[in-house]
Amino acid sequence: MNEVFNFIINSRKAFIRLIDSLTIEQLNKIPDGYNNNIIWNFGHIVVSTQTLCYVRTGILADAAAVKFNDFYKKDTKPTYTVTEEEVAELKATALASIEKIKEDYNAGKFANITPYTTATYGKQLNSIEEVLITTVGHDNVHYGYANALKKYL
Repeated sequence: MNEVFNFIINSRKAFIRLIDSLTIEQLNKIPDGYNNNIIWNFGHIVVSTQTLCYVRTGILADAAAVKFNDFYKKDTKPTYTVTEEEVAELKATALASIEKIKEDYNAGKFANITPYTTATYGKQLNSIEEVLITTVGHDNVHYGYANALKKYL
């Protein structure tokens, strides 16, 4: 699983490089014909992985404890202009949350999981390993969306 964690971290670092190459206005811009923006795609991956790992395993009772969840969870769209401070916090959380998940994984904290069928792939996830492997694909789907949105800025 170390390779999976390393891939998630490296993918998120690539996403952060994309974010760092854009202005706050560009990150917040919703191109015509779209319903989200680059920073929403990034915030979404940050909250989704934490929610799946900690709520589906019963460590957290619900996603309310995941900061920014209400703004970036599935089926949301941007409703406000994200600040530089929030971008910085999301970038830090994107990496720190994976390091924490890795630490908790290595400590055996994710022994039980409530199976979950993903909307993205329609695949039931039955273990924390499946959640983490799917995170790789999910993160990169949204990285791809963000790169596509960049072309419309």
